[in-house]
Amino acid sequence: MTVALCIVATLAVAWTLAYLRVPAIVWTAALAIGLAGYGAYGHAGSATLTLLWALLVIGAALLNPSPLRRAVVSAPLLALFRRILPQVSQTEQEALDAGTVWWDGDLFSGKPDWNKLLAYPKPTLTAEERAFVDGPVDELCRMVNDWQITHELHDLPPHVWQFIKDRGFLGMIIPKRYGGMGFSALAHSEVVMKLTTRSGTAAVSVMVPNSLGPAELLLHYGTDEQKNHYLPRLAQGLEMPCFALTSPEAGSDAGGIPDFGIVCRGDWQGGRDVLGIRVTWEKRYITLGPIATLLGLAFRLYDPDRLLGGATDAGITLALIPTDTPGVHIGRRHLPLNAAFMNGPNWGKDVFIPMDYVIGGAAYCGQGWKMLMNCLAAGRSISLPANGVGISKLSALTTGAYGRVRTQFKMSIGRFEGVEEAVARIGGNLYIMDAARVMTAGAVDLGEKPSVVSAIVKYHLTERGRQVINDAMDVHGGKGICMGPSNYLARAYQQTPIAITVEGANILTRSMIIFGQGAIRGHPYVLREINATREPDPARALAGFDAAFFGHVAFVVSNFARALWQGLTGARFVAAPGDGVPHRHFQILTRLSSAFALLADVAMFVLGGSLKRKERLSARLGDILSQLYLASAALKRFRDDGEPADDLPFLRWSLADALNRTQEAFYGLFDNLPSRVIARLMRFVIFPYGREFEPPTDALGQRVVQGLIAPSAARARLTRGVFVPDDENDPIGGLEAALHAVIAAEPVEAKLRDAARRGALTARGGDEAAREALDQGVIDRAEHELLARAARLRRKVIMVDDFPKDLGRSEITQTTQPVTFEALRGRA
Repeated sequence: MTVALCIVATLAVAWTLAYLRVPAIVWTAALAIGLAGYGAYGHAGSATLTLLWALLVIGAALLNPSPLRRAVVSAPLLALFRRILPQVSQTEQEALDAGTVWWDGDLFSGKPDWNKLLAYPKPTLTAEERAFVDGPVDELCRMVNDWQITHELHDLPPHVWQFIKDRGFLGMIIPKRYGGMGFSALAHSEVVMKLTTRSGTAAVSVMVPNSLGPAELLLHYGTDEQKNHYLPRLAQGLEMPCFALTSPEAGSDAGGIPDFGIVCRGDWQGGRDVLGIRVTWEKRYITLGPIATLLGLAFRLYDPDRLLGGATDAGITLALIPTDTPGVHIGRRHLPLNAAFMNGPNWGKDVFIPMDYVIGGAAYCGQGWKMLMNCLAAGRSISLPANGVGISKLSALTTGAYGRVRTQFKMSIGRFEGVEEAVARIGGNLYIMDAARVMTAGAVDLGEKPSVVSAIVKYHLTERGRQVINDAMDVHGGKGICMGPSNYLARAYQQTPIAITVEGANILTRSMIIFGQGAIRGHPYVLREINATREPDPARALAGFDAAFFGHVAFVVSNFARALWQGLTGARFVAAPGDGVPHRHFQILTRLSSAFALLADVAMFVLGGSLKRKERLSARLGDILSQLYLASAALKRFRDDGEPADDLPFLRWSLADALNRTQEAFYGLFDNLPSRVIARLMRFVIFPYGREFEPPTDALGQRVVQGLIAPSAARARLTRGVFVPDDENDPIGGLEAALHAVIAAEPVEAKLRDAARRGALTARGGDEAAREALDQGVIDRAEHELLARAARLRRKVIMVDDFPKDLGRSEITQTTQPVTFEALRGRA
C-alpha cells in the first residue's frame, strides 16, 4: 500500500510540475526530496534505493542543462534534425522572417495571458481622424451613386476622382511631413469600411493606394530622394499608383514569377550612359493599373556580368516605373464582377530603366520578396477585413430593418423563425468580425506587423462576410435580386468574391498560410530549432538547439498535462479575469489553447515534413488558431465597450459559434490523423466527455434578432460606420425612415385589429380601414397620419425598379404610392 501511495504521490507531483511548467532543476529537487522521503519512511531495500538514486542522477544529468546533455543527447539530435528537416526556399524563409508575432504567439503558448490582452488600449480615432470620417468621408458618400457608377459610367465620375485627390484620400498612410494625412491603421480601416457601405468602387479606389503598394514600400524602403520626390505627389493625387505582382503563370506562386530584369548599362534621357535594368514582364489583375501614372513592378533580377558585385541570380526586386516610360504598355482593363474600379493588365519587353528606379536603390536589389512580406500586413490586416465588415454592417442594418418593415401573413417577416435563423447569423457573425477588425488595426497601430494574424483576419472576415451577404440576400428575396438604383445589396453581393481572391486567395490562405506559417512563427520553439540547424558556428548551433529542443519537450509534456486536466475539469479551476460570461469563456479558451498547442506538436511529430503537404490537416489546425483569435477579439471588444448588457446576446452567439467551429476542427483532425492510436488518445485527452460545445441555440438567436429589428443602442454600436443618408428618397435613408415609421404605427395598427375583432370596422384593411377608423373615432388624425406615413414608406421600401422592355436607359420607374384593392380591380 505504501508503494502504491508513493507512486500516486509521485505522479501527482509530476503532473503538478508539468502543469505549472517549472524548470528542470525544480523537477530534480522535487524528485530528490520525494526519493529521500521514500527512503526514510518507506520499506524499500537498499538495492532499490540505490537503483532509484542512480536513475535520478542520470536523468538529472541528461535533462538539466549541462555540457554532458549537449554532448550525449543534443549533438546527435541536431545532426538528425539537419538531415530530416524539409528544405525551405528563399521566398518561404523570407515569408517566415517577415512581420511580427503578436497575440497568435500567446494562443500558441497554451497559456495565453488574458490580462495582457485586456491591457492593450482600446483602439480609438483621434479628433482629426474622427472629423475626417464624419466630414469628407460622409461628403464623398453623398457624392457617389453606385448604380450610376457600376451600370452607366463603369468608373467614378471625374468630379469624384478630383474630390478624392483634393481631400487627401490617396495619402492617408503618408506622413504629414510629406503632405499626407498620417492616419492610423484604425482610421484607414474606418474610412474603407464606411465607403464600402456606399460604393465598393469608391472603397477599392481609396484602399489600394493606402495598402500594399508604392507609398508603403517607399515609406519603409525608399531612398530619401525617392521619398521626397514621390510621396508628396502621391499624397496630392498628382501620381496615381498601382502595384503589379501577379503574372498569368504565377498567381499564388508569386515567388515563381517569370517576369525578369537583366542588369546592364544603357542610354538614358539624352544619351547618358547609366547602370540600369532591362525588364520584361506581363502582369494582370492590377487594380488602378489602367489609370496609373506610377507602376510598382515585381520581377526577378539577374546580373550575369556581376555588375552589382553579387550573385548572378539576384532575386526578386521591386521598382517604380513611370507609365510614360518608353515600352510600358498600360491602359486596357478587366471587369471584375460588375465592379467599376479600374483593374487591368500591363506588360513590357526589354524596357530599360535606370538603377535609381529600384525601390531603395541598388542596395535593395534582390530584397523584393522580403519587402513585400513585411508590408503585406496593411492589405491583409486593414483593407480587406474592413471591406468584409463594411458589407456585413450594411447587411445587418438593412436586413434588420427590412425584416421589421416587410410583412407577410400579417406579421413582420423578421419574426418568422426561419428568417430569424438567418438574421441571427448576420448579427452574430458581424459582432465577432468587427471585434477582430478593430483589435487587429489596434495592433498595427501599436507597431506590430502581425503576419499570421493578418492572414487570419483576411480569410475569416472575407469568408464570414460572404455568408452574411448571402443571408441578407435570402431574407430580402425578390427585393435583393432585382437590379436598379433602389437595390442596396446586389452590387455588394456580386463583388464579394473579389476580396476572396486577392492578397492571397482564401483557399491558399487557409490551407497553407495560417498554420503553415503560424506553426513556425507562433510556436515558442520550432523556429528556434530550425534556426539552430542552420547556424554555421558549431558551438552556437549546439547551444541554441539544446535549449530549444528540451524547451520543446517540456512544452509538450506541460500541454499534455494541462489539456487533460482542463478537459477533465472543464477548465473551471483556471485563473481568468472578469466574471460571468467573459470569465467562463476566458477559462474555456485557455483550455482550447493548451489543447491546440498539444495537437499541433503531435501533428508535426506524426507527419513531420509531410504536414506541409497535408493541406486539409493544416487548414483545420489553422481554423482552431483562427477561431481562438476571433473569440479573443470578441471578449476584448466586450470589455473595451464597458460590457453593455444589451450586447451580451451578440457576444454569447459569436462565442458559441466560435467554440463549436473550434470543436469541429479538432474532430476533423481526430478523424483524419494517419495514426489512429494517437488520434484516439488525443480525442480522449482533449475531449474526455465527447463533444461539449453546441451551436448557438434558437433562443439565443431570437435575442440577437430582437437587437437588430428595432432601433437600439446595441444595433447602433453594431452598425456604427454605415453611411445612412438623412434622406427618405435614398434607398437606405428611406429604409431607416420606414423602420421608425412602422414601429411608431404598430400600436395604432393594434387598435384597428382590436376594432375589427369587435366588429366595429367593416373595411377589409389598408387605407379604407384606416379612414373608417378615423371617421368612427377609433383613432385620431395624428394616428391616421402615422398609419399613412408607415404605409407610404413601407410601400417604397418593398418596391423594386423596373425598366423598358429593351432595358434602355431612358426610363427607370418605381411605383411607390399605396395601391388599394379597388384600384387594382379597376386597373384590371
